[in-house]
Parts: sequence; C-alpha cells; structure tokens
Amino acid sequence: MLKKIRVTLSVILFSLITFYFLDFAGILPFQFHALAHIQFIPALLAHNLAILIFLILLTLIFGRIYCSSICPMGVFQDIASWISKRTARKKKKYTYSKPKTILRWSVLVSTFVLFLFGITTLLGLLDPYSAYGRIATHLFKPVYMAGNNLLASIFMSFGNYTFYLVDIFIFSIFSLIVAIITFLVIGSLAWMYGRTFCNTICPVGTILGALSKHSFFKIRIDSDKCTSCGICAIKCKASCIDTKAKEVDNNRCVDCFNCIGSCKFDALLYSSPKKTVVKTEVTTVDEGKRKFLLAGITAAIATPTLLAKEKANLLTGGKPYTRQTPISPPGAQSTEHLLRHCSSCHLCISKCPTNVLKPAFMEYGIGGMMQPMMFFEKGYCNFDCTICSNVCPNHALRPLTKEEKHKTQMGHVVFNEDICIVPVKHKSCGACAEHCPTQAVKMIPYKDGLTIPTINTDICVGCGACEFICPVRPYRAIYVEGNKVHREAKPFITETKKDIEIDGFGF
Repeated sequence: MLKKIRVTLSVILFSLITFYFLDFAGILPFQFHALAHIQFIPALLAHNLAILIFLILLTLIFGRIYCSSICPMGVFQDIASWISKRTARKKKKYTYSKPKTILRWSVLVSTFVLFLFGITTLLGLLDPYSAYGRIATHLFKPVYMAGNNLLASIFMSFGNYTFYLVDIFIFSIFSLIVAIITFLVIGSLAWMYGRTFCNTICPVGTILGALSKHSFFKIRIDSDKCTSCGICAIKCKASCIDTKAKEVDNNRCVDCFNCIGSCKFDALLYSSPKKTVVKTEVTTVDEGKRKFLLAGITAAIATPTLLAKEKANLLTGGKPYTRQTPISPPGAQSTEHLLRHCSSCHLCISKCPTNVLKPAFMEYGIGGMMQPMMFFEKGYCNFDCTICSNVCPNHALRPLTKEEKHKTQMGHVVFNEDICIVPVKHKSCGACAEHCPTQAVKMIPYKDGLTIPTINTDICVGCGACEFICPVRPYRAIYVEGNKVHREAKPFITETKKDIEIDGFGF
C-alpha cells in the first residue's frame, strides 16, 4: 500500500509539473506554478520560510519524501530505472554500495562556497528541479510542439482548426547542450544504478539525507525475522540496504518502499521507534501506514511579417553595436539580484508567450550562465504581461502587477540615425513609433515631408517593441540598452486621437 501511494503521488506531481513546462497553450490554470514553488532550492533562494519549514518537517517525520515524490528529477530517475528493468534482457539487480560521504559533502560545500562568492552556475547545474526544468524546456517541449504541429497539419487538412501551428526554435545552443548532457548523464546513471545522482552528487539529497537519518518514521529491519537473503537489497535503487549487517542507511534511503513489498519474511517495516503492530491470521494492521497515508493525502492537497519582407532590400549596413548591458527580465530589480537568486530552471523562458527570454551565455559573466535575459529577435515584451515575474519560484524575478510593470524600466531606447531608413533611403517608416506603448519613440518632421524618430529615455520601459519591428539589417537603427539596476520610468501622457468628420466615405 505504501508503494502504491508513493507511485500515485509521484505520477500526479511529475505529470503536472512537466506539462506545466510544456503547456504553451495555457491549458493548465496559471496557479499551477505553485508546483515549482514547493521545490527545495527555489524555496531556499526565495527565502520562503513556510515552504522550507514544511519540507524540513516532512523529512524529519517521514524521511526523504521530497526526493521520492515531489522532486521531478527524482521521479524522472525512477521512470528511467523502471524502463530499464522492463527492457533489459537480464533481470535488473541492485547491490549495496558504501556511502560516498566525502564526495557528497565536497560537492555540497563547493556549491555553497561558490554561491557565497556570487557564482550560482554550479548550484543551477546541480539543483535537481532546475536541471529537470532545462530538460523539459529544451528537449521535451520541442518534441511536444512538433507533435502539436503534426496534429495541426492533419486536422487542418480536414478543415478542423482545433490545433494551430507554432514556431519551434532553439533558445540557446549552450543551454541545449547542457540539457542534453544532463539528460544523458543522469538518465544513464538511473538506467544502470538507480538513484546514484541523488545519493552522490545532488546537494539537496545530501542536505535532506542528513535530516532523514533522524526521521521519526523510517525503514527498519527486524533482525529477528531477517534471514539476510538479500532480496530487499536487490530491489533497493538507493543501494542503501546492507543485508549482512542487517542495516538500512536512512541517510540515503529515498522511501520508495520497494524493499518492503519484496520481503517474504515481513522483516522490513516503515515505522516509528515505538512501533505497534496488531497481528491477525490473515494480515498485519500497520497503524503507521494509516498515519502516512493521511499525511500524504494532506500534503498532496496542500501543495495543490514586416521583417521577412524587407530583410533583403532594407539592408543599410552601418557600424555594428554591442549591447553594453544585457536586459534582465521584468521583476529582476537588478542584474546582481538576478544572479543571486536565479537557479536557471527556465520556467520563465518556457512560459514567456512572446519568446523574448533566452538563456544567457557569458553576457552576465560566468556566474550568470544560463540565466534569463531579454532579446527581441522573436518578439517584444508585452506591455501588460507579468507572467515571468509571477511564475518564478526563486523570487529572482519579483512578482509584478500590471501597474508596477508599466513603471519598470528594464532598459532604455537608443537611436542610431546614421543607419535609419528615413535619412539613408529617404523612405517613410515610423514602425518603431507606431509600436511603442509609452510614446518614448515619436516621429517629428524631417525633410521633404518625411518624419524621423526622436526618443525620450525617461518614459521608455525597455520593452523592445521598437527594436523588434525595426526593418534595418543587419544592425537595428533603434535598440534597447539594458539597465544594471531597474529604474522607475516617468509617467507618460497618452495622446488621444481626435475623431475627424468626413463627408461621405472620404475617398
């Protein structure tokens, strides 16, 4: 029964959090981002004491339930080992291995020291939730979108438009390579050895393992009943059962409960120190199991195209420019704040409806690799959109209301008149001013009846609408320069257009 509860809870949480990463159409309610907020490292970086206390108490009472059911990377490893068992020619057998204590604590200390020096790259690489988030964003989501496009093509051929075509592209070659390596390394370790990553490398596993060693409920061996047959050790994917010594290393046990069901002598129990067992001729009534079931259910409820057309003939050349400061997403407050709190889970990148977020390479420096930055090749930041700041579980992006977003200046507009279409080709344009939501870009009289852009950086919010729509190539005539510290844009006055009375139809 314990194993069935664990598997059911794991499948539900894993499916929901995975689909939330993949869900580009908004099928799941927005509130499901709470599943990311209950992850350990995001809660730690967000200073979310309520979640941290909950996870710590959960571990001290029931053991590493977080690792077995809440952490998506843990469930991913279980899926890999489950497939391995059913596809291997030889029956899968695990064996007891000695704890690699020095390696585990060395990784944890190194991660912590680098974090103190403002380098969160290693933490982002090893945090199990963030690592899985990158796999879901860069590997699973393109496959999901390709499946959607296939269905859309089939349905549209019959005149049914239930599905619609979406663009599939690579956000970042570097992040894609990292996601592939992570998938292959952790997946192959799970395929061959079970929960090796959790018990030798994962910093969250090391912390929770130290707590679970003292948990109230844990797997215990009744030495009077145990025959040291070794069947439980063969089933233990954490490799933590020493049948010769008749001991379970609860530091590494992830409470999968595979061992309990495999024991023919009822020598394994998930119990408190003072265990009461009522025996009958048929079954054993375990009061501890009932308490665990109630707690598991309670926890589950509580955590409940102008650019394409003009690309060739509007090439104006000009000197290349390099953005001096990358544009951090709305809610980041500053580049420093982002670097201190972001673990690069890429949930904000996956959920951005206009695809203006991509993982950084070295734009933020080595400490900010894979953290989100704004770029305007695929779109611009919608003036009213606050999705990225509200889904971020780390508070690396602080939640913003629409009113706060309207005042947040992530960057400021820069205009390069030397390569603008108007003076260079003597053509009328005005696309940048037309798309600017704050009128930070306006058109003023130029020559021969033409108008040219003029900018007001005080009211610019850095949304990138002007940069995205500018037809000049290869370098935009107007672009956004990032602010290291986000500022408050000055209020702007919306100019209302007067209705003009025209006799007839006006033509």
